[in-house]
Amino acid sequence: MVPRRPLWRGRQRLMLESARYQWQDGLRRLEAEGGETARARHLDFLVESVMDELRRRVGHTFTLAELADAYNGAEDWARDAVAGAIRPKFRAGVRDAAVIQDAAFARYARGASDYTP
Repeated sequence: MVPRRPLWRGRQRLMLESARYQWQDGLRRLEAEGGETARARHLDFLVESVMDELRRRVGHTFTLAELADAYNGAEDWARDAVAGAIRPKFRAGVRDAAVIQDAAFARYARGASDYTP
Protein backbone atom coordinates (compact mmCIF):
# COMPACT_ATOMS: atom_id res chain seq x y z
CA MET A 1 0.00 0.00 0.00
CA VAL A 2 1.28 3.49 -0.90
CA PRO A 3 1.46 5.94 2.01
CA ARG A 4 -0.76 9.00 1.56
CA ARG A 5 1.56 11.61 3.01
CA PRO A 6 4.00 11.85 0.05
CA LEU A 7 1.10 12.15 -2.40
CA TRP A 8 -0.42 14.93 -0.31
CA ARG A 9 2.89 16.79 -0.21
CA GLY A 10 3.24 16.47 -3.98
CA ARG A 11 -0.24 17.82 -4.51
CA GLN A 12 0.38 20.63 -2.04
CA ARG A 13 3.60 21.55 -3.87
CA LEU A 14 1.74 21.67 -7.21
CA MET A 15 -0.96 23.87 -5.69
CA LEU A 16 1.70 26.20 -4.31
CA GLU A 17 3.52 26.37 -7.65
CA SER A 18 0.25 27.13 -9.43
CA ALA A 19 -0.64 29.83 -6.91
CA ARG A 20 2.82 31.43 -7.18
CA TYR A 21 2.51 31.45 -10.97
CA GLN A 22 -0.83 33.26 -10.70
CA TRP A 23 0.60 35.71 -8.17
CA GLN A 24 3.55 36.53 -10.41
CA ASP A 25 1.26 36.92 -13.41
CA GLY A 26 -0.85 39.42 -11.45
CA LEU A 27 2.27 41.32 -10.45
CA ARG A 28 3.48 41.42 -14.08
CA ARG A 29 0.09 42.72 -15.19
CA LEU A 30 0.15 45.35 -12.47
CA GLU A 31 3.65 46.47 -13.43
CA ALA A 32 2.59 46.63 -17.10
CA GLU A 33 0.26 49.48 -16.15
CA GLY A 34 3.32 51.68 -15.64
CA GLY A 35 4.13 53.51 -12.45
CA GLU A 36 3.39 57.09 -13.41
CA THR A 37 -0.29 56.98 -14.31
CA ALA A 38 -3.22 57.74 -12.03
CA ARG A 39 -4.59 54.27 -12.77
CA ALA A 40 -1.32 52.61 -11.69
CA ARG A 41 -1.30 54.61 -8.45
CA HIS A 42 -4.90 53.59 -7.78
CA LEU A 43 -4.09 49.95 -8.45
CA ASP A 44 -1.16 50.14 -6.02
CA PHE A 45 -3.43 51.66 -3.38
CA LEU A 46 -5.91 48.81 -3.85
CA VAL A 47 -3.11 46.21 -3.69
CA GLU A 48 -2.15 47.71 -0.32
CA SER A 49 -5.75 47.34 0.88
CA VAL A 50 -5.68 43.62 0.05
CA MET A 51 -2.28 43.30 1.72
CA ASP A 52 -3.75 44.92 4.85
CA GLU A 53 -6.41 42.22 4.86
CA LEU A 54 -3.74 39.56 4.37
CA ARG A 55 -1.92 40.85 7.45
CA ARG A 56 -5.12 40.36 9.43
CA ARG A 57 -5.84 36.93 7.98
CA VAL A 58 -2.35 35.40 7.72
CA GLY A 59 -0.32 37.45 10.16
CA HIS A 60 3.26 38.62 9.92
CA THR A 61 4.90 35.20 10.36
CA PHE A 62 3.81 32.68 7.74
CA THR A 63 4.99 30.16 5.17
CA LEU A 64 4.20 30.10 1.47
CA ALA A 65 1.96 27.08 2.06
CA GLU A 66 -0.05 29.04 4.62
CA LEU A 67 -0.33 31.93 2.18
CA ALA A 68 -1.48 29.54 -0.55
CA ASP A 69 -4.15 28.24 1.84
CA ALA A 70 -5.36 31.82 2.30
CA TYR A 71 -5.36 32.26 -1.49
CA ASN A 72 -7.79 29.38 -1.87
CA GLY A 73 -11.16 31.08 -1.62
CA ALA A 74 -9.75 34.62 -1.38
CA GLU A 75 -11.78 35.96 -4.29
CA ASP A 76 -14.72 37.05 -2.14
CA TRP A 77 -12.86 38.74 0.68
CA ALA A 78 -10.29 40.29 -1.67
CA ARG A 79 -13.08 41.74 -3.83
CA ASP A 80 -14.70 43.09 -0.65
CA ALA A 81 -11.40 44.68 0.41
CA VAL A 82 -11.06 46.30 -3.01
CA ALA A 83 -14.67 47.50 -3.02
CA GLY A 84 -14.25 48.94 0.46
CA ALA A 85 -11.13 50.87 -0.53
CA ILE A 86 -12.39 52.34 -3.79
CA ARG A 87 -12.75 56.09 -3.66
CA PRO A 88 -14.75 58.33 -5.98
CA LYS A 89 -13.06 59.03 -9.29
CA PHE A 90 -10.71 56.04 -8.97
CA ARG A 91 -9.46 54.82 -12.34
CA ALA A 92 -9.22 51.27 -11.03
CA GLY A 93 -11.75 49.17 -9.22
CA VAL A 94 -13.62 45.93 -8.74
CA ARG A 95 -13.18 44.88 -12.37
CA ASP A 96 -9.46 44.77 -11.63
CA ALA A 97 -9.91 42.66 -8.48
CA ALA A 98 -8.20 39.53 -9.85
CA VAL A 99 -5.03 41.41 -10.84
CA ILE A 100 -5.07 43.34 -7.57
CA GLN A 101 -5.52 40.14 -5.54
CA ASP A 102 -2.74 38.25 -7.31
CA ALA A 103 -0.31 41.18 -7.14
CA ALA A 104 -1.04 41.59 -3.42
CA PHE A 105 -0.31 37.92 -2.78
CA ALA A 106 2.90 38.15 -4.84
CA ARG A 107 4.13 41.10 -2.83
CA TYR A 108 3.05 39.60 0.47
CA ALA A 109 4.75 36.29 -0.36
CA ARG A 110 8.11 38.05 -0.14
CA GLY A 111 7.65 38.12 3.64
CA ALA A 112 7.16 34.35 3.97
CA SER A 113 9.66 32.56 6.19
CA ASP A 114 10.44 30.15 3.34
CA TYR A 115 10.32 32.65 0.45
CA THR A 116 12.76 32.19 -2.42
CA PRO A 117 12.53 34.26 -5.62
